[in-house]
Amino acid sequence: MIASVTGRVDHIGLDACVVSAGGLGYRVHATPGTLASLRTGTDSTLATTLVVREDSMTLFGFADAAERDVFETLQTVSGVGPRLALAMLAVLSPDELRTAVAMEDLKTLTRVPGIGQKGARRIVLELGDRLGPAGVGATSAPPVAAGGPRSDVVAALTGLGWAVKQAETAVDEVLAENAAAGGEDTGAVLRAALQRLGGGARG
Repeated sequence: MIASVTGRVDHIGLDACVVSAGGLGYRVHATPGTLASLRTGTDSTLATTLVVREDSMTLFGFADAAERDVFETLQTVSGVGPRLALAMLAVLSPDELRTAVAMEDLKTLTRVPGIGQKGARRIVLELGDRLGPAGVGATSAPPVAAGGPRSDVVAALTGLGWAVKQAETAVDEVLAENAAAGGEDTGAVLRAALQRLGGGARG
């Protein structure tokens, strides 16, 4: 298992980055919050976990080991794979997840795309207190400012599980609200769209 990667950040995208270490470039998938802490051309360390499938090996990166541990624990729940676990950490901080599970707050859990009432109940039931007490772990940073066009933000949101129409509507609303101020960079638009989608119903 690759527990961490330390090296120069060569590229930052909306859902992954490339870190050069030991002569290799590692593509590391991460939440927008984790990516926001990185800067191209500088050295950084990410706590990582390698997910191996029959046809792929995917590296996921996190701000610290505590967030990685939450990611791995989430996948012990029936029906929760790495993609959904990452989406959960993109919408809710580790502390928010701990609180939601401890309080059996299904409404908060269903803010995550792909999680309905039944899935939220299963998460609460199967996780119990295994995420640990609230107040432990990393606080989510704002999403990365990648400078891409509107379509990149929509792609990032759909990659996290929202429908294309929902993603486009949220992004367009955010852009419209900020047009008078000269618009927003990609990271700010992604952050605002995530907040908007997280607070509303999914289709």
